[in-house]
Amino acid sequence: MTTKAGTFSQFPRAFWAANTMEIFERMGWYGFYAVSSLYLTGPVEDGGLGFSSADRGVIQGLATFFLYLFPAVFGALADRYGYKRMFLASAVVMAPAYVLLTLPTGFWPFLGAYFLVAVGHGMFKPVVISTVAKSTNEENGSVGFGIFYMMVNVGGFIGPIVAGVVRGWSWNLVFYASAGWIVVMSIVCLLVYKEPQRDTEAEGQRSLAEVFRGMVEVVGNPRFFILVSGLLVVLVMGSKWWDFSFVGMVAAGWLIGNLLLDVLYRAGGATRLNRAWFLQPMAIGEGRYLLFLLLMAGFWISFNQIFMTLPEYIRDYVDTSDLISTFGPAASWVTGIAASLGFDTTDWSRAVLEHGQIKPEHLINLNAFGIICFQVLISWLMRKTSPLTSIIIGVCVTIASFGLYLVGMSGWVVVSAILVFSLGEMMASPRSKEYAGRIAPPDKVGMYMGYFYWCVALGHLFGGLLSGLTYQHFGPHGTNQPGQMWILFAALAGTTAVSLVIYNRWVTRDAARVGRGQSQVPE
Repeated sequence: MTTKAGTFSQFPRAFWAANTMEIFERMGWYGFYAVSSLYLTGPVEDGGLGFSSADRGVIQGLATFFLYLFPAVFGALADRYGYKRMFLASAVVMAPAYVLLTLPTGFWPFLGAYFLVAVGHGMFKPVVISTVAKSTNEENGSVGFGIFYMMVNVGGFIGPIVAGVVRGWSWNLVFYASAGWIVVMSIVCLLVYKEPQRDTEAEGQRSLAEVFRGMVEVVGNPRFFILVSGLLVVLVMGSKWWDFSFVGMVAAGWLIGNLLLDVLYRAGGATRLNRAWFLQPMAIGEGRYLLFLLLMAGFWISFNQIFMTLPEYIRDYVDTSDLISTFGPAASWVTGIAASLGFDTTDWSRAVLEHGQIKPEHLINLNAFGIICFQVLISWLMRKTSPLTSIIIGVCVTIASFGLYLVGMSGWVVVSAILVFSLGEMMASPRSKEYAGRIAPPDKVGMYMGYFYWCVALGHLFGGLLSGLTYQHFGPHGTNQPGQMWILFAALAGTTAVSLVIYNRWVTRDAARVGRGQSQVPE
């Protein structure tokens, strides 16, 4: 007990303040994100916006994509102007943005307001992680980041509960609650947070131009970066505004045109260094790492369906009467005690039920609950397995969770599927960053870890677009065959698992060839 107490006492005030702020920031984000699919596609008469599933997927995919691209930029700003200032600046953006979300009813206005929310959270994310990193050392770092990961899920658990309760009275209360959590976060920052020790002079010298240049260099030279960016834009346009045949033609034309330019530039015989960037042949940057990020994006595409697709599926297809029968007596007992104490419990069912069914967000919230309860145990059980093995097993478990939706459409089936999914997430997600660090060349570990969240960004972008299109096609407004949708997500996860095995063998063989030694090989 003394050792454990001594370990915890090593963490400075900044560490605990940052973790406290993380709880409230996550409560704000997940408070709305967990119910966003329901709000965007819900009937107007129920307070929703009545968007199509495809529109919902575009909004979720684009906003969260940029959220996970912003940290690299705002991290550099925080190094220059101070962590506390960036924390407070993020709150100044987030809190009004959540309130602003109550106003728009059209696609573009809502996307614009949601984009502001993403900007605010993108400002917060790099500063809180940097604070935890600078408040820990080699001895207590594992415990410190374990505590941080726990706080993430505590906030991710409480936020949706509150949102699910208050939306029974008004959807606007969901946004006000999220804004309120951010205000509390800013108060903690003002009263408690103190910046950890850091080399402000050295860190502040990193300019935004250097940050953007580094982002481009990871992908390749500017021409290759533009090629990739153009393909992403075409993909987004195909999710809503263009039909698939036109998308195919534009994508093919864009790719062929750039390749033909490459042939002409290379035939010119001049070196790349004596040409303007737009006249240089394309060059790929960290190709091996980009491939890993693309493969891990497959995992995050599958993972995001629990927040993007599952809420609509539960609302439209799942009969939760079996859960209501199971927990009904306990609920009646609680309300009976409250009534005997003088409380009016007439409308209490609004907190949990909607149209006679349990609200989807309360079921989805079992994901965070499972992680809070079992992450430490799972990490301990998987401690002797390699990162890749743990990732592969975790992905396979998520495949099994998708298969459970084919068993039936009852409440207990969904509960089982969510908990099984959480088990797979606990195995795969924490180890993916460790694997990225192990495959990195010794002189590029920092760069590899700095851009790891790109796979999360791509997973949100592709996951949102795929979620919207598949539910639009297989859902009640399409073929009404949701089982085919879950089979598609399972196949995607399976492809990810197989591809990671092949990728690891390639990386292992390449590492052995250059003589890095077995200690550097991630297998």
